[in-house]
This record gives sequence, structure tokens and C-alpha cells, in this order.
Amino acid sequence: MGECCNGVLPPPQRHQQLFHTRVSRDRRLLKHVYDNVHGNIYLDPVCLKFIDTEQFQRLRDMKQLGLTCMVYPGAVHTRFEHSLGVYWLANEAIECLQTYQGLELDIDHFDIQTVKLAGLLHDLGHGPFSHLFENGFLPRVLTGSKWSHEHMSGMLVDFIVDEHHIDIDSDILGRVKEMIVASCNVSAPKKSREKQFLFDIVANGRNGIDVDKFDYIGRDSRACGLGCNFQFRRLMESMRVIDDEICYPAKEYLTIHKLFATRADLHRTVYTHAKVKAIELMLVDALVKANDFLEISSHIYDPSEYWKLDDTIIKTIETAPNPELQESRDLIRRIRRRELYQFCNEFAVPKDELEHFKNITPQDIVCSQRATGITLREEDVAVSNVKIDLTCGNDNPLRSINFFKDYESGGKFPVSDDRISHLLPVSYQDRIVRVYSKKPELVEAISEAFENLQLRMFGVKAQVHDTPDKKKRRK
Repeated sequence: MGECCNGVLPPPQRHQQLFHTRVSRDRRLLKHVYDNVHGNIYLDPVCLKFIDTEQFQRLRDMKQLGLTCMVYPGAVHTRFEHSLGVYWLANEAIECLQTYQGLELDIDHFDIQTVKLAGLLHDLGHGPFSHLFENGFLPRVLTGSKWSHEHMSGMLVDFIVDEHHIDIDSDILGRVKEMIVASCNVSAPKKSREKQFLFDIVANGRNGIDVDKFDYIGRDSRACGLGCNFQFRRLMESMRVIDDEICYPAKEYLTIHKLFATRADLHRTVYTHAKVKAIELMLVDALVKANDFLEISSHIYDPSEYWKLDDTIIKTIETAPNPELQESRDLIRRIRRRELYQFCNEFAVPKDELEHFKNITPQDIVCSQRATGITLREEDVAVSNVKIDLTCGNDNPLRSINFFKDYESGGKFPVSDDRISHLLPVSYQDRIVRVYSKKPELVEAISEAFENLQLRMFGVKAQVHDTPDKKKRRK
């Protein structure tokens, strides 16, 4: 009676049916844990086989936001919590699709199990301090490395199955690994074109809307004490698959824009906070100096050794007596005592320079120094080149998303910004260059060299802040 001609229930009946489906499900075989973001999370027996391994439990020793807790004290949540959260949201997302379009999409147990496992295992391959390891440390010690935590996640999945003799269908395992690397293999030919919409759920390389973002945006905002009014459940309960692609009601255009804008705000205020970046630069230097002795980078292709790396490496360096680690120990001690690299200044790259802008290096700063009584060296300077976007560089990610008019219509279409609002941005990327002095006494000299660089590049000083020394003199 209440069903539309295309087999999709209108929203009120759909929500009611979804509720009864969840309540009536037999959960006697499921273990439940309480999560401070999503409430009760129910873990199935197959997923528990992976969770109850030392390789997965390693995620408890890896903070989700790395060293951000040095600035936001509450940001001590871990990759373990996040992985459980993504598992649960992946489960809820496919439940929504199964309830609303199950017969039409032929969603079966195989599909449900692969999506849930992909959500659970997607971050297995992260290294110590997460993105710092992959984007900060490895490029310094392995020039041109193509290593990614997504591919290491796939290697660790295989290792866990072999090491713990987990009885699991090889087709499920293969599909899980495909889903994990989906976001970084966007242009690669797909091994299977069947039910491609399933690859949009955990790591969406098509348009960036996935349950991974749903979880970390809410979880990170909560941990850092920031408000988050993005309602991801509204999107999950209204999405629909059309032509093998997850689409959204056109009326949710601004809701989706808020998803990307909230993510960008987190990058600006939390992930790339000037103090956070100073601490990260120091830790990268410490890891680079310790690499030859500890051979950290030698394990990145060997899952049997790699899984032993986690955030506790900082304590290993800090407490080791070896003289080879003295420089690294000194840097970590400076972090503990808040004797950080000193922020000199920053500037935002002008909009018309974004397309061809190249990262600034310490060499660029040193070469811009005028004759003074102080001679700067590259090792005295640290530079952070920050890029903040809406996931697609200087492109609007909403152009990659398809919408539908209502639940009775069968077509999908893109929506342009000017049809929604004239208040939306015309540029979708910020690039910020920050410069730090590794020695307090060089702050003013490095700041002046940085100003000279801006004059040479843009003809004006792009920065809007005084240097720390000038602020002190003014006070």
C-alpha cells in the first residue's frame, strides 16, 4: 500500500520499517560495547576474530589525532575507537540501503559482511602518530616512496588471517581489501563492476562522502570541545542508489556542503593549528634522527614487524640510554618542557597564485636573507606548507555528487552552487605557509628573511601578524 511504484518506501514508512528491522534482529550472538559517540555498538563473531588480535589491539596505542592532545588536552581518543565507530556506521549505512532498496539492489550477507569488515579494518595500516608518519617522516627518509597506510592495511589483513588462522571466505577478504584502498585507487580499473555503490560507503573515492568522515568529524569535534551541527544520520537515512551510485536528495545540498566545510574547519583550527604543527615538525626531526639506529622505515613493507610500531616509540626514544639517540631524546625533552620551535610568521597564498604555487623550503628562506651579523643555515629553519580544501583541491567536491528530486523519480543529476546559494565560496582551497625557528635567538632574523621572500614573490608582504619579538617589544 505505502510503497512507491519503484519499490522504494516514502520516508515516514521507511523510517518505521528500519526501526522494526533493527529492533527485531537477533543479537544474542553479538557482543556489545558502549561508544561515547554512537552509543551501543554490536560486534559480530567474524569481526571479533579480527578485533581480538594483537595487531588490531595495537590501535589502542595510537591516538587518532597524533600530537594534537598537546594543544587540545581532550584529543586522546584512539584509532581503536574510531575503527569501531566506522564499523558501526558502515553497518548502519548498508542496513539503511537494505531496508529501503534491498530487493532492488540484491544486497546479501556477503555484501553486508564485506562492508562492515572494511569499516573495521580500514585504518589498520596507520603508522605511529598516523598521518605524521606517512606524510612527514617517510618522505624525509625514503625519497619518492609510494607507500600508503591503505595498502599496508591490506597487507595486515592478510597477515592477521594467516597468523591467527581465521576461517574467512577468500572472496570476502579480497573485496574488503578493495574497499579499503578504494579512495586512493580512484583512477585504477575496478576488478569488479558489480555493486560498485558498496565502495562508496567506507572510503569513497568518487566524491568523498563516506562513513569514515562521518565518524572522525563527530568524534574529533567532541574530543576537542568544538561544536558540530553536521547531521550525518540525515544523509544516511535519505540516500538512495541510482545507476550503481549512492545519490542524495537535492534538498540536502547544503547539508553535504556543511560536511565538507566542517572538515575544513577542523583542519584549520585543530589538525593544522600552528602550535600542533610546531610539535609535529619537532617529532619528525626526532624520528628522522633516530631512524638509522632504530631502523624504523625498514619495517614498512613487512607486516610481521610493522605492526609493532605505534605511538609508544616516543617513550622508547625518550628512555633509551643509547648515545645514538641523544639528539632525538633532546628534541622530545624539549617537547615535554614546551621549548618548541618558535613560530615566526605565516601568510596565505594569494588566490591567483594557488594553481602554480610550489611549496616553500628552508632553502628559500635562507636565500632571502639580507646581509646582517647573523648567518642562517637551512637546519635552523622549519617550514610548514599547509593545504586546506574541501577534499578536491581547488575544485568543488559537490560537482562530483549526483542528486535526485524525490523518492518517486528515477533519475539523478548534478546541482551547481548558483542554483542553491550565492553565499557559497568561489574558491575551494587555502594554502598557508608557516615558518618556524628551531632556535629562539634566530626568530627575528628568520622573520625578516621570510618577509624578504614575500616581497620577492608577491611585491608585498602577505603576512598580517607581527613577529613574536615585535609583539614583546610593543608590550
